[in-house]
Amino acid sequence: MRVISKTRLVEFWSKHSRAKAPLELWYQLISKGSFLDFNALKQTFGASVDYVSSKYVFDIGGNKYRLIVAIHFDKQRVYVRHVLTHKEYDLGAWK
Repeated sequence: MRVISKTRLVEFWSKHSRAKAPLELWYQLISKGSFLDFNALKQTFGASVDYVSSKYVFDIGGNKYRLIVAIHFDKQRVYVRHVLTHKEYDLGAWK
């Protein structure tokens, strides 16, 4: 899948250095994968991915961070919408 845009991930881990390794791992897994639907995502990411408010939410770094993306399975594209700390996610402004 093609991730648009990795820049948001880099900006986030520049501020939150502990997020770098788990975000890079997520990026590698999603970039090298070819996912046809949500069930295929669940096979790779398990309980760390959910579908919420028409977006896909990934728990990153042992539930410390949230990555919110839009996915177009037919085009094999992932659009990074938000990268948040758990606390920022709980505030709900991303919805």
